[in-house]
Amino acid sequence: MADRATREAFGETLVELVEEGLDVVAVDADLAGSTTTAKLGAAHPDRFYDVGIAEQDMIGIASGLALTGRIAFTGSFSVFGTGRCYDQIRNTVCDSMLDVKVCPTHSGVTVGEDGATHQMLEDITLMRALPPMRVLVPADYHAAKAAIRLAATTPGPVYVRLGRHKVPEVYDGGFVGGIPFAGVVRAGTDVTLAACGVEVAQAVAAADLLSERGISAEVVDVFSVKPLDEDVICASAAKTGHVVTCEEHSVFGGMGSAVAETLARAIPTPQAFVGMTGFGTSGPGDELIHHFGLDAAAIAEAAERLLATSSR
Repeated sequence: MADRATREAFGETLVELVEEGLDVVAVDADLAGSTTTAKLGAAHPDRFYDVGIAEQDMIGIASGLALTGRIAFTGSFSVFGTGRCYDQIRNTVCDSMLDVKVCPTHSGVTVGEDGATHQMLEDITLMRALPPMRVLVPADYHAAKAAIRLAATTPGPVYVRLGRHKVPEVYDGGFVGGIPFAGVVRAGTDVTLAACGVEVAQAVAAADLLSERGISAEVVDVFSVKPLDEDVICASAAKTGHVVTCEEHSVFGGMGSAVAETLARAIPTPQAFVGMTGFGTSGPGDELIHHFGLDAAAIAEAAERLLATSSR
């Protein structure tokens, strides 16, 4: 199967959910073609609302729909769909535990040529800080479909991080995930590569590189960043004694921080962080992954440095 972006799963999964009998609606902010919520609008016009360039209204209208008993999904780009309307997500959706699913697309530096203003790198930090919010970061198209289905069937606020960039398949159509869920994609004994989103495929490629150098890397897909699947994370850390977290997101408050907080409480483990420390820039997504040290080679190098400077 050809590489697909996680956003491609959004609109078509919403259509499937409606046709399976779920009372799903979607609200978008003038980006329905890009987010693919337009597919729901085409198939079921009475289930789709486009409010224009007004993300705060988008969250308010979704909240109102949720109060009528409907399962309300929101679109937009991640930088606008979380940052511009954070107050409404915090005070209207989360404080009232409304059945609103915040599912923006175009996250991370792989947004590409749109540049730093559109490359959201702080959304996981913002969303995981909200007490009732669940945070899911799917690794591929199939995981994205599972995440959207989980969001629809899980009461209360859920954040699903979707992307523009086409990524390799990690799973097949049978993937279901969970809240919480972290899955061992590849078993290993020397170092754990805990990754989420587009970085899962990069971590698998890094494990191949490390294998050629005599290092056995375990790859864990941290599909659910909040709540974290602490049992899987801690079991892997106990087995390997070294953890490298890999995310297309700021290292401040993201998935790597969530893993570090868990390990600090349960099983203190040497850890390295692969992620962003500043803003992005304009360029093709693949080139930016390399430029910012988020690719397989950089992950493998981080693992080797960690192994060289720490002991079991």
